[in-house]
Amino acid sequence: MNEGSVVITLVVAALVIRRQLRTRPVRARSTVVLLGFLGVLGAAAAAFGVASVVKEHPLGAATVAVVAVSLAVAAGFGVLRARTVKVWRAPGGEAMRQGTPATTALWLVSVAVHIGFDKWIDHTTGTGLLGPSTLWLYVTVTLVVQWLLVRRRAAALS
Repeated sequence: MNEGSVVITLVVAALVIRRQLRTRPVRARSTVVLLGFLGVLGAAAAAFGVASVVKEHPLGAATVAVVAVSLAVAAGFGVLRARTVKVWRAPGGEAMRQGTPATTALWLVSVAVHIGFDKWIDHTTGTGLLGPSTLWLYVTVTLVVQWLLVRRRAAALS
């Protein structure tokens, strides 16, 4: 992972963490649009990353396995963070959410873990840009899992 990729990863993390710490309603539509956009961005970036590897040599099973494990870990972090998010009903009855310091800490650990996976992925390929290109998929998976679990908790408040 080069310095530019680290900077991009840290900027994305800072923006996501900032958004997580704001008190916001638990909504479906706007979040689905954002997650859909991130998913498309993630798929396109991953396709670019795969293309950068396969022009040199075939994509190996070890690389595919490491990418899959990184996405499973992203899902795990989504589960953990969802448990740290405060969820309550506002006086008007709308479900609200807000991240906590534990949410922030888990985001920071998640970013560090992703950077480690980037390096591991690039080590398995020996070429290309697949490691850094998985950032958006990682963020999408972890946010989708967290969002689904926070929504479930909000629905249980009714």
